[in-house]
Amino acid sequence: MNMDKENKLRLIIKKTGGLVIAFSGGVDSTFLSKVAFDELGGRAVAVTATSPTYPMRELREAEQLAKLIGIRHIVVDSNELKIPGFSANPANRCYFCKKELFQKIKKIAKKLGIKYVADGSNVDDDADYRPGRKAVKELGVLSPIKQAGLGKAEIRVISKKLGLPTADKQSYACLASRFPYGTTITAGNLNKIDQLEELLMRHGLSQLRVRYHDNLVRLEVMPKDLKKLAGTALADKVVHAAKKLGFKYVALDMQGYRTGSMNEVLRK
Repeated sequence: MNMDKENKLRLIIKKTGGLVIAFSGGVDSTFLSKVAFDELGGRAVAVTATSPTYPMRELREAEQLAKLIGIRHIVVDSNELKIPGFSANPANRCYFCKKELFQKIKKIAKKLGIKYVADGSNVDDDADYRPGRKAVKELGVLSPIKQAGLGKAEIRVISKKLGLPTADKQSYACLASRFPYGTTITAGNLNKIDQLEELLMRHGLSQLRVRYHDNLVRLEVMPKDLKKLAGTALADKVVHAAKKLGFKYVALDMQGYRTGSMNEVLRK
C-alpha cells in the first residue's frame, strides 16, 4: 500500500513540472523535498524562512538536509512577531504566519518561473486544529503528500527506505506553539523556551515540549522519560536554568508529550 501511495505522490509531483517547497527540515517537508528532487531535479526548490520562532539548530539541520538531498535551498528572512495579529496569539495565530510565509514563497516561485508552491501536510494533520490550512487553501498551495493519502507513519517508513535521516526525527512545531492562546508572544520569551528545550535535548530527551505559562513552565516529555525528570540531577539542572531565566515554578506534565496540547482548551 505504501508503494502505491508513493507512486501516486511521484506522479502528482512529476505532473507539476516544477515545485517550490516550504522546507522546515522536518519529517514531512524533507520527505517531500527528496521525492520532488528525484522527480524534478533542478525544477524542485526548497525554501526555509528564518524567524524568532524557528531555532537556529533547526535552520542548521535544514541546510544540511538540503545539501544531502541535493536540492537547491533558499533561505529567506521572516519575523512573525511583526505580522499584525500574530503576537497577540489568537486561536488562529497560525493563519497569519502561514499566509505571510506562502506569500513570500509564491513570490520566489514567480521569480524562478515555477508555477506551483507546496507544503508538507499529510492526512494525519486533519486530526488536530490547523488554522494555517485556511491560508494554504486561499493561496492555492498544493499538499502533494496529503493528496497521495500518506500519513506520518507511512512517511517515516518510506523516508527510511530512501535513506533520509529524518525517518526517526521527532515531530516539531514552531516555538509559538508553546504559548497558551491569548498570551502575548515576545522574542525574549521565545528564546527562554528555546534554551530550556535545548538543555533537555542535550541530555538525551528527544520528543518534548516546554510550555510557557507566565511564571511557570510545563514540561512535556515522553512517558518513558518522566522518571528522568522526577527528583533527579537533571531535574535540578532544569529547575536551576528555568529560575535563572526568570520562571518561578517548573512543572512536569504527568500526561507526557502530546501534539497540540495547547488546543485542548479550545471547544470542538
